Amino acid sequence: MDYNTIALLMFSTLLLMMLTGQRVFGAIGIVATVAALTLWGPGGTDMGFSAVMKLMKWTPLLTLPMFVFMGYVMSESRLAEDLYRMFHVWFGPLPGGLAVGTILLMVLISAMNGLSVAGMAIGATIALPELMRRHYDKLMISGVIQAGSSLGILIPPSVVLVLFALIARQPVSNLWLAGVFPGLLMAALFIVYIMVRTWLNPSLAPRMTAEERAAITRAEKYRLLRAGLLPVFIFAAMMVPFLNGWASLTETSVIGVAATVLVAALKGRLDRHVFEVATKQTLMITVMFMMIITAALSFGAVFDGLGAGRAIQTFFTSDLGLAPWQILVLMQASFLIMGMFLDDTAMLVIVAPVYVSLARALGFDLVWYGILYTITCQIAYLTPPFGYNLFLMKALAPPEFTLPVIYRSVFPFVLVMMLTLVLIMVFPQIALWLPQTVLGR
Repeated sequence: MDYNTIALLMFSTLLLMMLTGQRVFGAIGIVATVAALTLWGPGGTDMGFSAVMKLMKWTPLLTLPMFVFMGYVMSESRLAEDLYRMFHVWFGPLPGGLAVGTILLMVLISAMNGLSVAGMAIGATIALPELMRRHYDKLMISGVIQAGSSLGILIPPSVVLVLFALIARQPVSNLWLAGVFPGLLMAALFIVYIMVRTWLNPSLAPRMTAEERAAITRAEKYRLLRAGLLPVFIFAAMMVPFLNGWASLTETSVIGVAATVLVAALKGRLDRHVFEVATKQTLMITVMFMMIITAALSFGAVFDGLGAGRAIQTFFTSDLGLAPWQILVLMQASFLIMGMFLDDTAMLVIVAPVYVSLARALGFDLVWYGILYTITCQIAYLTPPFGYNLFLMKALAPPEFTLPVIYRSVFPFVLVMMLTLVLIMVFPQIALWLPQTVLGR
């Protein structure tokens, strides 16, 4: 059996195990271990061990628990409630104003944590009850919360971009800066869609009544506006020393945690419960990521040892005779299809190493390609049948939000995400201008 057939057998076995509901880290680790022992005997285990040791020496991975902890402190200490109240007051009178405010809330939450799960938790516990109380359409509510929470993996400090930096051997600072404008562009397109849709059909999102608007004094409006300064303070506390070279990436994440904890303490909301829940959830998510990445690096070491990356490159360029842009489109299309069945972490650690090598060989900028990959991950979060946010929404929402409702609600927002993906592909400088300007790279 030739190596190309073995590589195809490994990949198909892995997909089959995942589709049957096996744990991601277990499926990846078992396939990698069996393949290594079968091909190279006991010495094959050294390949996985070497890959794992590289991971253990990669200090930016220490940022993972820090950013997760930040998100849970924000959620559990109810700091996000103040922000939502601010958006409610200032944007409530607009068409779809509360839905617009939810997207803006998610943008600020995304700037203070690196995962979408914190945004989903905040959206489902804070925004969803208020949107329902004001008789917003269920499809609109579900779509807004799921799409808005996905911004957490694109807007810095994104954990997905940190993991991509590990795979692609790119500076995290470049990837974070490259994610700023695409993330803001996607949020702006979400807002445009919401306002146009609710202007055409006001029954989807009733506005605040005249009596409600009159009851809110100008002093109350400006008092609430101060709540919006908190995320600016936390974001600036992290990014200013980082971009000026005063602190490393790992030190920046610690500064972010300290700023978040300080704000929660000054608000009088940092109690034992907040600390306990944030610590437990951070431990669970960090261990999950570490197990998946460790297994995936072992799988990637065996996969690369077979020359699978070179075989795929030869297949696209020589056998099919495709141009670089045609190959790029096919790569993104395959990511979108896989996203219907796999989560973003699984795609990153299984397929991204091969595609990153291919993108490098084709001459594409890997920072730009990292943003394209991350947007496809966002789409994967929302695409049926196995999108991560779909099931998280089902678990957090009231019973009337059935799976058919949740599935239907995301399609307009998925189309907006795909439009953003196309814009970034056609105009790479949307992603590359900021890192080139700030860092001169």
